[in-house]
Amino acid sequence: MYTPKTASFLLLLATVLGFSSSGRAQSGELHAQIDQLAGKVEPKVIQWRRDLHQNPELGNYEVKTAAKITKHLKALGLEVQTGVARTGVVGILKGGQPGPVVALRADMDALPVTENNTHNLPFASTVKTTFEGQQVGVMHACGHDAHVAMLMGVAEVLSSMKKDLKGTVKFIFQPAEEGSAPGQVGGAKLMVQEGVLENPRVDAIFGLHIRSDVEVGTITYRPQGMMASSDNFKITVKGQQAHGGTPWLGVDPVVTSAYIVTALQTIVSRQVDVTNAAAIVTVGAINGGVRANIVPSQVEMIGTIRALDVPMQRQIHERLKQTATSIATGAGATAEVSIQEMTPVTYNHEALTAHMLPSLQRTAGQNQVKLTKPVTIAEDYAYFQQKVPGLYLFLGGMPKGADPAKAPSHHTPDFYIDESGLKLGVRALANLAVDYLNNPLK
Repeated sequence: MYTPKTASFLLLLATVLGFSSSGRAQSGELHAQIDQLAGKVEPKVIQWRRDLHQNPELGNYEVKTAAKITKHLKALGLEVQTGVARTGVVGILKGGQPGPVVALRADMDALPVTENNTHNLPFASTVKTTFEGQQVGVMHACGHDAHVAMLMGVAEVLSSMKKDLKGTVKFIFQPAEEGSAPGQVGGAKLMVQEGVLENPRVDAIFGLHIRSDVEVGTITYRPQGMMASSDNFKITVKGQQAHGGTPWLGVDPVVTSAYIVTALQTIVSRQVDVTNAAAIVTVGAINGGVRANIVPSQVEMIGTIRALDVPMQRQIHERLKQTATSIATGAGATAEVSIQEMTPVTYNHEALTAHMLPSLQRTAGQNQVKLTKPVTIAEDYAYFQQKVPGLYLFLGGMPKGADPAKAPSHHTPDFYIDESGLKLGVRALANLAVDYLNNPLK
């Protein structure tokens, strides 16, 4: 279990792993320059974010967003790749001296959410589109507009320092983090498949996500499982149809399904060791039958599984199949179980986390870099972390003094962030890149 004492241990581990005073000195020469340049680019970052917020695009359709990013990166003199994983953009900045390769990632897509504009923003989204056959609003209800704007700002800052960089920085602008259309592969998974971490080979990757319930000026982190894996399951219970007045002449899949739904909740509460890591099994929908007086022939349920480490994820998969099929068999029915693995655990590399903690603390202030609890939402940044050491962070976007319990949640029409927190995001990513290039993980 991680406690505040863990931070002290990680600082000690950072020294053991090679974050020497000479390495800090080499990076420290550039810190003041980063701070100055981040201050200069902040108005642009805010303007970019507002433009993107007013013109959101859904996953795999971020055509205008990609064009804006491409124009900016080319103007900075970067080598630019477009059409990566359909609409993704990659910029490559080669420093003036040889060294390792660091990647920085931002996600670009918006959500099918209609903005309420509770805060009377002049740049609120009024965009409409068709999503899965329905007319919907489109909104950056998760802060990806801020992520893109910040990374564009980091690209400008580091481009101004090109001759002093010891290595290469890859700027990865990723589409479809919120998911692709049914039957499609997209987002980080497709970017990895298309070789985004190669040519040149990435040594470490950093990313962050703004949080509407964390105060501006704060960075939170967690070694190991930071965000949960996300898997979808489907259970089809097949019985024997009968008249509702004579149910003993059939096999009732409705009652059988009710037992299965209840029993699935005992997987986490009774069948796995929850002291290792949190986990969730949720049935999100159940459908079966057409009339009040007919026992149907089958019932279908769908749901989600969340876990914070791979062994528990595998154990839950096994227990879910066993639980559903055993209950169905006992009732004289059958249960067909399928599990679709969607997103892996967002797992922060322990040594890399320890190695970069001093950089974060210097950037935000030691008291403003805090250990956080894991969250059971998912992030496809995890696919990058499966291939190279990665660190993912949360950046505060809640106004100072506000109540986190009352902060508008992500993925809702009232989602809101305080733009004064964006400068810290630019500084944090730029410093992580420079400090790693000057002193890579051994």
